[in-house]
Parts: sequence; structure tokens; C-alpha cells
Amino acid sequence: QVQLVESGGGLVQPGESLRLTCAASGSIAGYDAMSWYRQPPRTHRELVASIFPNNGTNYADDVKGRFTISKDIAQNTIYLQMNVLTPEDTAVYYCNAFDYSIYQNYWGKGTPVTVSA
Repeated sequence: QVQLVESGGGLVQPGESLRLTCAASGSIAGYDAMSWYRQPPRTHRELVASIFPNNGTNYADDVKGRFTISKDIAQNTIYLQMNVLTPEDTAVYYCNAFDYSIYQNYWGKGTPVTVSA
């Protein structure tokens, strides 16, 4: 079972950038999707971005053009570059690995991002 550890969250002002990192305890190459989710205050967890084995990506509509997901297979790490942050991006951000063969999701414990003036 893979362990996922997120880092890079913090407090920033609107318009600033952050880069989140998710370090996996083992190889991420075999997972059908590696994703970032977020859970804003008082609401449900939502998908932010996914990256697939063929390096294809998928983004939520409200982060397209501002966020970029990437991965480093050799380092067993995925990243989320977040630019032009707004208060609406305030949330706890979670890393996710999905194994379709057993329909299993693995989650990190999250890293908080606060965007406030």
C-alpha cells in the first residue's frame, strides 16, 4: 500500500503562486491516475487535476490555465503548480493514487492552502 505525503501548502496573498508536492513511498508508475483533490471549508472534496500514465492531464474548469499537474516518475513524486491564486482556492489539498485493477484509492493527509489578503 502506497503512502502519500503532501507538502508545500501555506498562506499566500491573492495573485501569488504555490507549488505543492506529493511524495509517494513507492513507484507511481503503475497507478491509473495520480490526482490532486481539494476540500474547501464547509464543503465536499473535489477533483482539481489528474495525470495519467500516458502523461495526459485533466483539470477542473475553475483551475484550467492557472494550475499545472506534473510528475517525476524517477522521484515517485507529483506536483501541482498553482498560479494566480484566489481566495476561492483556499482548501486542504490532497494527493490521490487510483488503482483501477482493484478499484482502490489511496490518499495523503493533505496540506492546507489559504489565500487571503
